[in-house]
Amino acid sequence: MTEIQFDKQDQLAKIQAGLMPGEALFAVYDGKGTGTGFIGLTDRRVIIQDNSFVGGKIALTSLPYKRIQSVSFVSDKSMFGKFTSSSTVAITVGDGSSHEVEFRGEEKARHAHDVILHYVIHG
Repeated sequence: MTEIQFDKQDQLAKIQAGLMPGEALFAVYDGKGTGTGFIGLTDRRVIIQDNSFVGGKIALTSLPYKRIQSVSFVSDKSMFGKFTSSSTVAITVGDGSSHEVEFRGEEKARHAHDVILHYVIHG
Protein backbone atom coordinates (compact mmCIF):
# COMPACT_ATOMS: atom_id res chain seq x y z
CA MET A 1 0.00 0.00 0.00
CA THR A 2 1.26 3.47 -0.88
CA GLU A 3 1.89 5.96 1.91
CA ILE A 4 -0.61 8.83 2.04
CA GLN A 5 1.00 12.22 1.39
CA PHE A 6 -0.35 15.00 3.63
CA ASP A 7 0.52 18.40 5.10
CA LYS A 8 -1.66 18.57 8.23
CA GLN A 9 -2.90 15.73 10.43
CA ASP A 10 -6.31 17.36 11.12
CA GLN A 11 -7.01 17.73 7.39
CA LEU A 12 -6.05 14.10 6.81
CA ALA A 13 -8.42 13.02 9.59
CA LYS A 14 -11.33 15.03 8.10
CA ILE A 15 -10.89 13.39 4.70
CA GLN A 16 -10.43 9.90 6.15
CA ALA A 17 -13.65 10.29 8.18
CA GLY A 18 -15.65 10.96 5.00
CA LEU A 19 -14.31 8.23 2.73
CA MET A 20 -16.68 5.77 1.11
CA PRO A 21 -16.19 2.04 1.79
CA GLY A 22 -13.28 0.77 -0.30
CA GLU A 23 -12.17 4.26 -1.36
CA ALA A 24 -8.37 4.70 -1.41
CA LEU A 25 -6.81 7.99 -0.31
CA PHE A 26 -3.56 9.17 -1.93
CA ALA A 27 -2.93 12.69 -0.66
CA VAL A 28 -4.29 15.63 1.34
CA TYR A 29 -2.56 18.94 0.62
CA ASP A 30 -3.04 22.25 2.40
CA GLY A 31 -4.23 25.08 0.17
CA LYS A 32 -2.54 28.46 0.10
CA GLY A 33 -4.31 31.79 -0.15
CA THR A 34 -7.90 32.85 0.33
CA GLY A 35 -10.73 30.36 0.20
CA THR A 36 -9.35 26.87 -0.15
CA GLY A 37 -8.63 24.97 3.02
CA PHE A 38 -7.26 21.81 1.46
CA ILE A 39 -7.59 19.25 -1.32
CA GLY A 40 -7.89 15.47 -1.00
CA LEU A 41 -7.17 12.99 -3.78
CA THR A 42 -8.72 9.52 -3.80
CA ASP A 43 -9.16 6.82 -6.42
CA ARG A 44 -12.76 8.01 -6.99
CA ARG A 45 -12.83 11.79 -6.57
CA VAL A 46 -11.20 15.08 -5.68
CA ILE A 47 -12.35 16.59 -2.37
CA ILE A 48 -11.93 20.33 -1.84
CA GLN A 49 -12.64 22.24 1.35
CA ASP A 50 -13.68 25.82 0.56
CA ASN A 51 -13.45 28.29 3.46
CA SER A 52 -14.68 31.35 1.53
CA PHE A 53 -18.37 31.23 2.36
CA VAL A 54 -19.99 34.20 4.15
CA GLY A 55 -20.56 33.82 7.87
CA GLY A 56 -17.64 31.48 8.42
CA LYS A 57 -19.36 28.57 6.68
CA ILE A 58 -17.26 25.85 5.05
CA ALA A 59 -18.10 23.69 2.03
CA LEU A 60 -16.60 20.26 1.47
CA THR A 61 -17.04 19.61 -2.27
CA SER A 62 -16.58 16.23 -3.98
CA LEU A 63 -15.67 16.19 -7.66
CA PRO A 64 -16.00 12.69 -9.13
CA TYR A 65 -13.36 12.09 -11.82
CA LYS A 66 -16.05 11.20 -14.37
CA ARG A 67 -17.45 14.75 -14.02
CA ILE A 68 -14.10 16.51 -14.49
CA GLN A 69 -13.63 17.88 -18.00
CA SER A 70 -10.15 19.38 -17.65
CA VAL A 71 -7.30 19.89 -15.23
CA SER A 72 -4.64 22.58 -15.60
CA PHE A 73 -1.28 23.08 -13.95
CA VAL A 74 -0.58 26.81 -13.63
CA SER A 75 2.71 28.22 -12.38
CA ASP A 76 4.29 31.65 -12.44
CA LYS A 77 7.80 31.85 -13.77
CA SER A 78 10.44 34.32 -12.77
CA MET A 79 12.33 36.28 -15.39
CA PHE A 80 15.02 33.57 -15.20
CA GLY A 81 12.56 30.79 -16.08
CA LYS A 82 12.50 29.22 -12.61
CA PHE A 83 9.23 28.33 -10.92
CA THR A 84 8.18 30.42 -7.95
CA SER A 85 7.25 28.94 -4.59
CA SER A 86 3.60 28.33 -5.47
CA SER A 87 1.62 26.66 -8.21
CA THR A 88 -2.09 26.28 -8.89
CA VAL A 89 -4.21 23.42 -10.15
CA ALA A 90 -7.46 24.43 -11.88
CA ILE A 91 -10.24 21.86 -12.32
CA THR A 92 -13.21 22.36 -14.66
CA VAL A 93 -16.28 20.18 -14.18
CA GLY A 94 -19.20 19.27 -16.43
CA ASP A 95 -21.43 22.21 -15.52
CA GLY A 96 -18.66 24.63 -16.56
CA SER A 97 -17.71 25.62 -13.03
CA SER A 98 -14.06 25.81 -12.10
CA HIS A 99 -12.20 25.10 -8.87
CA GLU A 100 -8.68 26.31 -8.16
CA VAL A 101 -6.26 25.28 -5.45
CA GLU A 102 -2.99 27.10 -4.87
CA PHE A 103 -0.23 24.90 -3.46
CA ARG A 104 2.95 25.61 -1.55
CA GLY A 105 5.47 24.53 -4.14
CA GLU A 106 5.46 22.95 -7.54
CA GLU A 107 5.90 19.30 -6.45
CA LYS A 108 2.56 19.02 -4.61
CA ALA A 109 0.70 20.80 -7.40
CA ARG A 110 2.34 18.57 -10.01
CA HIS A 111 1.41 15.45 -8.02
CA ALA A 112 -2.22 16.60 -7.66
CA HIS A 113 -2.43 17.44 -11.37
CA ASP A 114 -0.96 14.10 -12.41
CA VAL A 115 -3.27 12.05 -10.15
CA ILE A 116 -6.35 13.92 -11.40
CA LEU A 117 -5.27 13.62 -15.04
CA HIS A 118 -4.64 9.88 -14.64
CA TYR A 119 -8.14 9.21 -13.30
CA VAL A 120 -9.83 11.53 -15.80
CA ILE A 121 -8.16 9.74 -18.70
CA HIS A 122 -8.22 6.17 -17.37
CA GLY A 123 -11.39 6.34 -15.27
